[in-house]
Amino acid sequence: MKIVLSPNPYRDKGLKAAQAAAKILSRANVESVMCLPFDIDSRSRIELPKHLTFRDIKTELPDAAMLVCFGGDGTILHAAKDANLLNVPVLGVNMGSVGFMAELEHGELSKLAKVAAGDYAIELRMMLDVTVHRDGKQVFQDVALNDAVVIKGAVGRVVELEVHADHTPISSFSGDGVIISTPTGSTAYSMSAGGPIVEPTAENLIVTPICPHALHAKSFILGPDRLVSVSLDRRSHKTAYLSADGGRAFKLLTGDIVEMKKSSRQTRLVKLTGRSFYELINQKLGEK
Repeated sequence: MKIVLSPNPYRDKGLKAAQAAAKILSRANVESVMCLPFDIDSRSRIELPKHLTFRDIKTELPDAAMLVCFGGDGTILHAAKDANLLNVPVLGVNMGSVGFMAELEHGELSKLAKVAAGDYAIELRMMLDVTVHRDGKQVFQDVALNDAVVIKGAVGRVVELEVHADHTPISSFSGDGVIISTPTGSTAYSMSAGGPIVEPTAENLIVTPICPHALHAKSFILGPDRLVSVSLDRRSHKTAYLSADGGRAFKLLTGDIVEMKKSSRQTRLVKLTGRSFYELINQKLGEK
């Protein structure tokens, strides 16, 4: 068994947590290799421990039994896109603040020893295929574990949006934008915008308007087989942007159609602690 450790040096200062994890796995006779995320180069200005050897994650990931990420939900979201292509399960170690997708907190690293005995479960999470069509051509494609967000471009302005499900209108409104999320993403931006909390292993598309200037604009929870489309009102000449899982924004033009549907891909998350979703909700969002 080989496990790839992928630390985020911005979160795990000195890679102390990643090094501690490597020692725990070594004592359990599990091979581990240290790899930096795709977007961080070992020659960058980030100060990294000089005694560590970093392998190429593109080379190591295909035959890995597991990918362990150290960081916040953003780190896990980024890693999930690469790991799910290879059916490699992801275990998150929370080095951030909330960390809904992380299975372990920094102080629970000793539980990694359970991996050697195969004492863990795999939880499947639904993902979204996100595409943009312009003049009949596909001009953007991505996959998202959390959400796809269409949001206004200009500060102090609103954008006019039309939302369809299976080509049937379900809502049109002016506002800051709209979020199409998976159940995993229901506790992220969607919840902050007033959307419902949905169990992460469910399979739904959740449509949540962002600051709508309309009394009728409410959240919708749709079935997994629906095709959701969002378009800018053709009479409007406002600017809007699309972002999948908080990635680089793609500029939308009037007439563009953004489509979201359940992906054939799934993210495989490693479960070690036995904590239920409801325990996690109370722990992360309960009164302090």
